[in-house]
Amino acid sequence: MLKNISPILSPELLKILMEMGHGDEIVIADGNFPSASIAAATISKKFVRLDGHGVPEILDAVLQLMPLDTFVEKPVALMDNGDSEHRPEVWTEYEKIVNKYEGEKSIELVERYAFYTRAKSAYAIVASGETATYANIILKKGVVQ
Repeated sequence: MLKNISPILSPELLKILMEMGHGDEIVIADGNFPSASIAAATISKKFVRLDGHGVPEILDAVLQLMPLDTFVEKPVALMDNGDSEHRPEVWTEYEKIVNKYEGEKSIELVERYAFYTRAKSAYAIVASGETATYANIILKKGVVQ
């Protein structure tokens, strides 16, 4: 255990966050996302399970340590549910968490199959126990100022 680091963050995930460079992306996936198979298709094959934790609490723990990219317009991407009239409630939580640590950021909606493709180029995939649907999120790492 370490001081001031969320116990949600496993040693493996902390190592991954430290290894990531500017512009690398990490996926925090809900329980329905094909995390293991997508991770197997990535170049790095980095895959962490955080069963028992939801995406919002993992997002909160990660953003306490990792800055978002300020050189791109939208450093956060969500898997689009294809229904502009019914946003998943969890997205509002994500916006609040991002704003808390990084200020107001534009968030990109990515079509489901395009999200899968983009996830395959991510540095790492984090599988959560999140039960909300369309609760997948991609974060682009920034520079520590």
